[in-house]
Amino acid sequence: MKVRTRSAMAVLAIGALALTSACAEGNQGAPAAPSGSAGASAPAVEAYKAPTITVGTAEDSKGPAIEPEGVVKGGTVTMIDRDDFSHMDPGQLYVNTETNFSLLIARTLTGYKRTGKSEYKLVGDLATDTGTPSDGGKTWTFTLKDGVKWEDGTPITSEDVKWSMERTFASFITQGPTYIQQWLTEVDHKKAYQGPYDGKRLDSIETPDDKTIVYKFKTPHADANYAFAMGGYGIVPKAKDTKEKYDKAPVSSGPYIIKNHVVDKSIDLERNPNWDAATDPIRGAYPDKWRLEFGQEALQITDRLMADAGPDQTAFTFYATVPPERLQQVLGDPALAPRLMKSPSPYGNYYYFNLDRMKDQKIRQAINYAWPSKQIQQTMGGPAAAALPTTILNENTTVGYQPYDLFNKTTKPEGDIEKAKQLLAESSNPTPTIVYAYNQTPVQEQVTVVIKSALEKAGIKVVAKPLDRKTYYDSIGLTKNEFDLYWGGWGADWPSGSTVMPVIFGPIADGAPNYSHLKDEAITKKMEEITAMTDIDAQNAAWMALDKEIQETITPLVVAENRIANTLHGSKIGGAEIDPQSWVVQPNRIFVKQ
Repeated sequence: MKVRTRSAMAVLAIGALALTSACAEGNQGAPAAPSGSAGASAPAVEAYKAPTITVGTAEDSKGPAIEPEGVVKGGTVTMIDRDDFSHMDPGQLYVNTETNFSLLIARTLTGYKRTGKSEYKLVGDLATDTGTPSDGGKTWTFTLKDGVKWEDGTPITSEDVKWSMERTFASFITQGPTYIQQWLTEVDHKKAYQGPYDGKRLDSIETPDDKTIVYKFKTPHADANYAFAMGGYGIVPKAKDTKEKYDKAPVSSGPYIIKNHVVDKSIDLERNPNWDAATDPIRGAYPDKWRLEFGQEALQITDRLMADAGPDQTAFTFYATVPPERLQQVLGDPALAPRLMKSPSPYGNYYYFNLDRMKDQKIRQAINYAWPSKQIQQTMGGPAAAALPTTILNENTTVGYQPYDLFNKTTKPEGDIEKAKQLLAESSNPTPTIVYAYNQTPVQEQVTVVIKSALEKAGIKVVAKPLDRKTYYDSIGLTKNEFDLYWGGWGADWPSGSTVMPVIFGPIADGAPNYSHLKDEAITKKMEEITAMTDIDAQNAAWMALDKEIQETITPLVVAENRIANTLHGSKIGGAEIDPQSWVVQPNRIFVKQ
């Protein structure tokens, strides 16, 4: 199947959300309430505004970035979070927290420039603009800006850009997006090409000079300039490519360089003297230094930021949301309102069945009926903390969304145990045992107890298997994993159902996001037909219809709760806001107040 995307014109017309990093950090903790849900005493928080994205011009692509009000340059900012990053090699980036961090040290051909609250433009990052299509969208040409350099002062060239794409075909690259690789070759892109290390190069990427890069796709892709903005397509210097080792010691093209990295404990960043703000319309890079500290749970982080003492006044967190224990206290404290950020999740959240192991659909349907949605919601903080969606596609980011509820989650959110028992009695195994793998966080420990209790009431024995939080996606991403059920988050890479359904139900390989291992020729054919539609309204309707059909005929997953991030920052942090595209606090506008 050829993975394709909606045209750029359609993206601009709907003004929808483009996601540059599709994997959500695994079960990070509890989110918070929408404004007003905590009761009349809760302080007012600015209402959520759906983001709009337009395509910028060459002028828009010039630096420096638009400064936030009251910006101050200098100082040291501290970022506190739970986990270190599994990957820093751009080719391995597909988790939102990792691609967000990469903004500090890596650049892409295109990127998103913030022009106002929830307003963005796709602009040239390393490129002078968002690219020039020709041959009906099969060919894309980019020109590199003058003055873009690596941290050692050597120029970034078109050969670096070509090399960066070619190396994503290598066997050691197991994560990261695969759209462009497939457009250049075929769906099984690693079979078509194994990377540049044996001397073989891709004829479909041309570099006529040091500044020009030309991509030649097999079929038209009018919105390819959006794909090039993904963090997984960041640039790596050919001369400094250390293959597997690059993941631990990347070379910077961004505003900061890594001065020290104590794995699982801290990262220290200092300014990159060869980054020029005049070439960068995206990154403000206002602090002189960054101190990233790991190993703190959401409760510890929240308490530190609530106390706002000493150095924590200049601290923030990329993704630690307020946990259930502090939710009502934070929402009800007017003093915290100026430091409170919130945003609904743009992701779909699922509990995937491993179809290689869970072969009986009746058992999968029984689990859906028995699923304790309401109890999970309460564990995460109640209705103010999580909504209970019923569809695969996210209603917050799906144009033409149409709801359905196959498993009575709306009428019986606590689960329908009797219906589950009925289905199990009709199945191949009325008393099955399943292995449930989960991300070992405090909240997920509690959620696991709830899931186990509910399913065992229906007659399903649950063997709970905790997984290391840092390598969670690596573990569930193995095609030969030994789990029956596990959580996974996904979001559109840019505004199209074509970047959701054909991906989570697409190619099966280690690291690929088809965590259910769904392989169905009829579904694949329908996805190809839908992605080829030119009528956008018809395409939207078709994706929703397929959403329902997949759950009816196959049932590859349980739709999980949809969370709303609620995050604090220190009183001397300026420019902080949750990026609606990545659902984490973006570093580009952060500054330290005097």
